[in-house]
Amino acid sequence: MRKADIIPARICTLNEAVHRINQWRITGKTVSFTNGVFDILHRGHIFSLSQTAAEADYLVVGLNSDASTKRLKGDSRPVNDEQSRALVLASLLMVDMVVIFEEDTPLNLITTLQPDVLVKGGDYTLEQIVGAKEVMAAGGKVIINPIVEGFSTTGIIGKMKS
Repeated sequence: MRKADIIPARICTLNEAVHRINQWRITGKTVSFTNGVFDILHRGHIFSLSQTAAEADYLVVGLNSDASTKRLKGDSRPVNDEQSRALVLASLLMVDMVVIFEEDTPLNLITTLQPDVLVKGGDYTLEQIVGAKEVMAAGGKVIINPIVEGFSTTGIIGKMKS
């Protein structure tokens, strides 16, 4: 069994993330990136994270902070606080790093970390993906994962209310 004490070390500040990614790159490793709220983890999230992880040697997840989530999703969200959400993500086998960001979009995070691959879900078009043109301009690629139909945090919350 893997040691659980490494899980909190996967949650990094932006400066820590830059340092760790630079270490990975020295050894020729590649980095994939995705982002989101990940409020109530479900099958669709696991599929997307697994697909994103398969695109590079390391997977970095940008996580919307509580304040950012509230601005994007409304006052009733997030259901789980940012530290809880980060810990759940960091405990997943395919996730190598989680970075919480305060802004409404991960543009600063993406331009600072410069991932080799940027991945978003199929509910986005290339033109709508924040950071896509910056990643492509730096020689990286952007991938749109298909959506797993029938699974969404909003849908789960709706079921719980009815």
